[in-house]
Amino acid sequence: MSITSAMFTGVSGLLNNGEAMNVIGNNISNVNTVGFKGARMLFSDMLSQNIGNNSQIGRGMQIQKVENLFGQGSFETTENVTDLGIQGNSFFALKPPTTAAPVAAQNAAFLSRAGAFHVDKDLYLVNPDGYQVLDTAGQPIRFYTGGTADQNFSKVVKVEPNGLITYLAQDGITNLYYSTTGAVGLPTTTVNAAAVQRLAVVSATDLTGLEKVGGSLYKATAPSGVSAAGFTLAGNQPNGTSEKVLSNSLEQSNVDLASQFVKMIITQRAYSANSKTITTADEMTQEVLNLKR
Repeated sequence: MSITSAMFTGVSGLLNNGEAMNVIGNNISNVNTVGFKGARMLFSDMLSQNIGNNSQIGRGMQIQKVENLFGQGSFETTENVTDLGIQGNSFFALKPPTTAAPVAAQNAAFLSRAGAFHVDKDLYLVNPDGYQVLDTAGQPIRFYTGGTADQNFSKVVKVEPNGLITYLAQDGITNLYYSTTGAVGLPTTTVNAAAVQRLAVVSATDLTGLEKVGGSLYKATAPSGVSAAGFTLAGNQPNGTSEKVLSNSLEQSNVDLASQFVKMIITQRAYSANSKTITTADEMTQEVLNLKR
């Protein structure tokens, strides 16, 4: 290999460590983003050149993968009942307001850990961007109106760890379970609790296979292993033990600033070291040129 090749080896380190700094910067910029999951840059060496005698010389490095890290974030307690966090590895399921309902398959829904929800003017439970939260039938959660005062929706008063939603009717006295989209709620009895639809959660076999699409949303990909089956009450309700929905809570970013600053220092030093490789190779080239005077 020539001295010029050493320059290109250094260039690979410069370019890829620059991209690593982008990942670190994105993590730091989202330190206060609800439900955000940080990422890390993984590198691998490039194909080495054989020089004989079973020896090889490396030709630099490349980006192997930008891997999302789905560790549990801490929870912030809020005053809003419909601020929801998930304790566990599952995700809220959402759909855009412009697409038809129900969502036919779990892997067709948008997934999110950001549970800053509210009830909009049309009585849909939505996120700040208007995406509608889905129930265990794959339908958008929409509360009832158009009946009597003891049936019409007034406000959500409770979301249980297993996704069961209770709302207060407009008479200010009657509590009803959300039953299904746009339908009148059912009395809060044990029998009805087992039958009504609940807030849906969706799980992925390989969390790192999920694709970020912005707005704190993810889309399922084939490697993620999200089920292609339809939504069901049995399969998509939180179990209330290992998977819990926490009301009056928002999951914070899982980015650790101290760790990111350490990685920033290491990446900066690696960038500087690779620049030294280039300048040193340049000086060696100059020495060769100086042989001809």
